[in-house]
Parts: sequence; C-alpha cells; structure tokens
Amino acid sequence: MGEENDKGATEPRRSTRLIRLPEVQHRVGLGRSTIYRWMAEGKFPRPVHLGGYAVAWSEFEVEEWIASRLEMQRKSGLSRY
Repeated sequence: MGEENDKGATEPRRSTRLIRLPEVQHRVGLGRSTIYRWMAEGKFPRPVHLGGYAVAWSEFEVEEWIASRLEMQRKSGLSRY
C-alpha cells in the first residue's frame, strides 16, 4: 500500500484569498518601500506572481505574520505605548 499525505484531515483549511499591495499596507500599517525592504531581508512574506508585473500576497501568510509580531511583543513584555 502506498503512503498517503492527507494533511487536509488533520490541519485546518487555509484561506487561499490573495490580497494586493494596498490591502497589505492597510493591514500591516507599513509603506510600500518598507514591505519590499523587509521582503528582501526575509522579514516579510513574499508575494505570488500573477503574471506580468502583478503580484499579490496570501491573506493567510500576512495574517500569520501579524500574529507572529504580536506574539513576539507579548513574549518580550515590551510595548512602545
């Protein structure tokens, strides 16, 4: 019998919605240049190429990134405000 990889049965379904740059900027509160610089530094999710020059980000990955930033802040016990 072959080995099956059925992750769908054990993992919750991810959102497959793609969001464009203005929506990403709105959600994370960062400007375009910061987003692209952090992508180059490996600090922000990379977009999916849609064709030509069009790109979009996985909504799930952006939300995951936001959650990880909040978790890091909670663990450090630091708040700037």
